[in-house]
Amino acid sequence: MQPKKITEGKKITDTVIFVDDEEYVRKSIDRLFSDIDMRVLSASNADEALNHFQKQEIAVIVSDNQMPGMKGIDLLSRIKEISPDTMKILMTGSADLATAVDAINRGEVFRFITKPWEDDALIQTVQEAIKRYQIVQSLKKEDESTLLSLAQTIELKDPYTRGHCESVARYAIMIADALKLADEVKKDIRYGSWLHDCGKIGVPENILNKNGPLDENEFEIIRKHPRWGADVAVQARMSDTIVNIILHHHERYDGSGYPSAIQGHTIPFTARIVTIADVFDALTSDRPYRKRFDLDKAVQIMRMMEGNVFDPEILYVFLQDCLNIGR
Repeated sequence: MQPKKITEGKKITDTVIFVDDEEYVRKSIDRLFSDIDMRVLSASNADEALNHFQKQEIAVIVSDNQMPGMKGIDLLSRIKEISPDTMKILMTGSADLATAVDAINRGEVFRFITKPWEDDALIQTVQEAIKRYQIVQSLKKEDESTLLSLAQTIELKDPYTRGHCESVARYAIMIADALKLADEVKKDIRYGSWLHDCGKIGVPENILNKNGPLDENEFEIIRKHPRWGADVAVQARMSDTIVNIILHHHERYDGSGYPSAIQGHTIPFTARIVTIADVFDALTSDRPYRKRFDLDKAVQIMRMMEGNVFDPEILYVFLQDCLNIGR
């Protein structure tokens, strides 16, 4: 249950702090996380927790809500001001559920955990929060080697997509070159292509690697990955173009895609480019549920998607100018 490291060289922190006024709770958490690969701190009140933040970088804070003095939700609001990238988790009794939901809706917390907690659920939630913090810090560096390394690390969750992000970027840049787009736009297309599936960091491997069709619940989880990825890119203050590619690469030209079911030219132009590159690479690569299609069959399938999945004009450019395949 160890969190994956996503960077080399200088380590991005994996420090988590638990804040609870009950000593037995803090001791229980210490025991629970004693064998987990992360650095664990504890504090008995908000002032003690804030003192820790003055001294060091902290990836995740998990705070009880009902504490003497400053409540947990108020502490997390303070943390949002002094360390905005720190992932915030609120612990609450069932009576505090409305407070927790309100906090999540206002964007102040990443998750909430109800007391008494389930050990595995608490560990998994903290690990997911650390991964998200590390991803945000990596994205904020915005250098090519870091972004590509991050995309490749995410691909490790699904061995069938190894190399997918680089291939999608290559095809998308071919289209961008054919359309004579500006260099700055092409750079964002490259980064967005590398990171288009970064939201899959939150999708369980057993769903990504399922050898067969997904059931309704599994597909609903998959459908969330564009929004999860876009949220991370927004938090890392990446460009609107990159965010839009991540968020909208599964939209369909006829409006039947996800997550927003937008259609036609309301789908951002760069996302329409990456959608074509993404599908073409998927068709010409092996997947858990099928073997790759040869070029002729892949092109035939792509043409069947013209106007419903793909922007017809961009598809024409891809087939004619990039693959040198006429009508």
